[in-house]
Amino acid sequence: MKILVTGNSGFLGRYLQQELQRSHSVDTLSRNSSSTFSLDLSNKIPEFSTSYDIVIHAAGKAHSVPKDAEEEQAFFQTNEQGTKNLLQGLEKAPPQTLVLISTVAVYGREEGNLLKEDTPLEGTTPYAVSKIAAENAVLDFGRTHPTGVVILRLPLVVGFSAPGNLGAMIRAIRAGYYFRIGKGYAQRSMVYAQDIAQLIPRLLGRVGIYNLTDGYHPTYAELENKIAAYYKKSIRSVPLNLLKPIARIGDILSFFPLNTYRLQKIIATLTFSDQKARKELGWNPTPILNSDFLQKNGAP
Repeated sequence: MKILVTGNSGFLGRYLQQELQRSHSVDTLSRNSSSTFSLDLSNKIPEFSTSYDIVIHAAGKAHSVPKDAEEEQAFFQTNEQGTKNLLQGLEKAPPQTLVLISTVAVYGREEGNLLKEDTPLEGTTPYAVSKIAAENAVLDFGRTHPTGVVILRLPLVVGFSAPGNLGAMIRAIRAGYYFRIGKGYAQRSMVYAQDIAQLIPRLLGRVGIYNLTDGYHPTYAELENKIAAYYKKSIRSVPLNLLKPIARIGDILSFFPLNTYRLQKIIATLTFSDQKARKELGWNPTPILNSDFLQKNGAP
């Protein structure tokens, strides 16, 4: 197959490129000068001289909290306008299948158990709203072109040198300054970058929206204990009833690192169902805690 991967210089994009080029012809698009198409999708429309079997749109902006209106707008310029610019570039030669890498943030939920793909999209952050707009753009493209659209909504993605909360947790436990919040019973969904990459060829000719997870949804305590055992560290706990009044300080002072909203996010379970992908796509992922996820996340 002939495949195009956008955002190949990013964390997940690197996994996609490395896995797919083993058996397929892969072109890449990113701001990196080594890509087949070196450009910034947020302000430029690409020109393609060939059509692709699969186009995977993994380019996007995430993993940051905007501090002002300009930073908020950057999410829309990258995630929404960047997607529209890619679609305009594909007008003359639509691919057979277009895969959008999206996020479970579009649901806008801070708590829930095994949420399915038909959960209403109620995300309100710039990241969530811009990804909802990107989803709508590719769905519109699929309705007006001979292209099957697949949207993959991802939770926390695990892999070598992964950005985000898991990497921060690993560094804090290794350094010995990590504290467990309460009992650590809240669950979170996760998924391996490698498993996502290996799924892509099976998406040719498919249409649909899918959550992808490892199917296990570990608790914070399970993750913390495994990481601590790997580094031979102990985990100290902070009672929840002690943190609640402290978090109220952050409700008043914006610069304070903890507020009631952030605390609730840490102690609430939020998981997503991947049963649709298992039934329709043959999705059979690796359970994170049953594998060497620390080595795969770049831990020494």
